[in-house]
Amino acid sequence: QVQLVESGGGLVQAGGSLRLSCAASGSISSINTMAWYRQAPGKQRELVAVMISGGNTNYADSVKGRFTVSRDNAKNTVYLQMNSLKPEDTAVYYCYALLSQYGSPAYRAYWGQGTQVTVSS
Repeated sequence: QVQLVESGGGLVQAGGSLRLSCAASGSISSINTMAWYRQAPGKQRELVAVMISGGNTNYADSVKGRFTVSRDNAKNTVYLQMNSLKPEDTAVYYCYALLSQYGSPAYRAYWGQGTQVTVSS
């Protein structure tokens, strides 16, 4: 069974930094994409940052220049370094992975349980 476990959320003042981590575990054969989404109260879940297996990245316009996504392929872990945080960054942040398992060639999407990030003004 595949699990995505996030860590690193918390409360920070505006202008501060946080680093989120998400480790994928289980019988994983290959990971194509790892990404971070977020969902603020009353809003839809939105893509924050994504990194595909070739190393290409993409960011939401609202976080460009402030957030950096990275991966440690050996550890099946994705990170989100968040700098210059703003109150509007407050949300539950979810890890996403598109991966395949041993014995099954199909890629499936998995989600973490979410970690709360709160930025105070």
